[in-house]
Amino acid sequence: MRGMMAKESTPTITTTTTPHFCRRGLLLGFVVLGIFYGLIIVDAATTTTTSVENNGKPISRISFGSCSNQTAPQPIWDAVLRFDPDLFIWLGDNIYSDSKKPRKFTGKGRNSGPWKNTPRFFQVTPAEMEHQYQLMKNVSGYVKLREQTEVIGTWDDHDFGLNDAGKELEGKQTSQKLMLDFLDEPLDSPRRRQEGVYTSYTYGPAGKQIKVILLDTRYHRDPIGSDGTMLGDAQWQWFENELRNSSAQIHIIGSSIQVMANFSAMSQPFFSVESWNLFPKERMKLYDLLRETNVSGVMFISGDVHFCEIARYDCGLSYPLYDFTSSGITQGVEELAPPPLSYILAFAAWITPNTLRVYNPRCRYHSCVYGKQNFGGFEINWDADPVAINVDIRDVHGVPVLGTSFTLNELQPGYQRVQPPQHGQVQRHCTLEIELPWHQRYLLAILFFGTLNVCGGLILIYLVIGTISVIKRRSTQKPKPD
Repeated sequence: MRGMMAKESTPTITTTTTPHFCRRGLLLGFVVLGIFYGLIIVDAATTTTTSVENNGKPISRISFGSCSNQTAPQPIWDAVLRFDPDLFIWLGDNIYSDSKKPRKFTGKGRNSGPWKNTPRFFQVTPAEMEHQYQLMKNVSGYVKLREQTEVIGTWDDHDFGLNDAGKELEGKQTSQKLMLDFLDEPLDSPRRRQEGVYTSYTYGPAGKQIKVILLDTRYHRDPIGSDGTMLGDAQWQWFENELRNSSAQIHIIGSSIQVMANFSAMSQPFFSVESWNLFPKERMKLYDLLRETNVSGVMFISGDVHFCEIARYDCGLSYPLYDFTSSGITQGVEELAPPPLSYILAFAAWITPNTLRVYNPRCRYHSCVYGKQNFGGFEINWDADPVAINVDIRDVHGVPVLGTSFTLNELQPGYQRVQPPQHGQVQRHCTLEIELPWHQRYLLAILFFGTLNVCGGLILIYLVIGTISVIKRRSTQKPKPD
């Protein structure tokens, strides 16, 4: 059995309040200014899905990742290969199949920013999408990974066919076929006959089983802002059956978008990222289902956002829920932005309030966010008593940039009882960002417009003083004698 890191924390639950951010106000205002300008429902009874079981030896190393541009350099696969995973999980944006126009914040045809009036992304033809999948499939490092490791996955919007798309997307049946071809799904697989790419896999013998459940957050998803369905009736019924009929000790649930983290709660009206928070009824339904089925060892993995972080939520179940976000294989937000803006983004990640993010000494940066190329890795020591679990997010060289460790005992129903915060209180790992006081939720907007007013006022004062000075100089000048 490969080595494991020691358990890093005790089950003691502590309650803290978020720090005061007002003293950083003016700086954050300039940060926001820099960011802003730098940038069918099927019947459940007739649905069949893939549920693969592999009852051989237990697996102990699992890697995962997302957001891979098939035309960009991909040196990170060497680090993934050195990690030597038993399994690799794609979490979406496995390719970028849609095309996009250059950013335009002003004038006609604005496609970026809070006042955009036209789409920036558009679909490509099936032939073009197939070609893009072939480019990705032929990347040398990925070819080596497929030769030595099982690869499974789900999709997100860009490999579904269009940025932020849901069930309204035309041609999604063709997208599904091409995505399953990319993953070498057998031609007779039930996954090819259902609507959506959700599926599950069970690995290991009894007592040492891991169940990987991959959700489809695209095929049946209602429009953003509708607070409708994320998964659709058929997928919800399937998901419930997968949980109720599971005998696994560990359940890794893959969601292409973040389940718990909620950056968008603080970034309005400037920009937002997709997450389950945009569908609050569905997320509550998710937590309710996990409680009702009483499954153990649940951990979420997610992608999409072009940075990595670890979130923890103590008020969902009777044990801590983790969401490990790894994004991306090529698409790191700090590397995609020009150097001045990349520093601003890194600073913004540190200064923005966050109640669910895991902060510990294993973070490379104080923000405990990493915006460059990365992938995630589980290490599970089945021989330890109790079973030990270590999760790292690693950089392009395979060096951990974020991480946490715990035991399987800590992911058992009834492990902890956390009292939800009273109205108006802020409790770390319990208060959702959307529940923060308004002056923290809208901190970016307040400081952005506050900074504009301050800067505008200073410019006005400077102009007034300058004008007065010119008038005084002219009035004191004596006329020259004739």
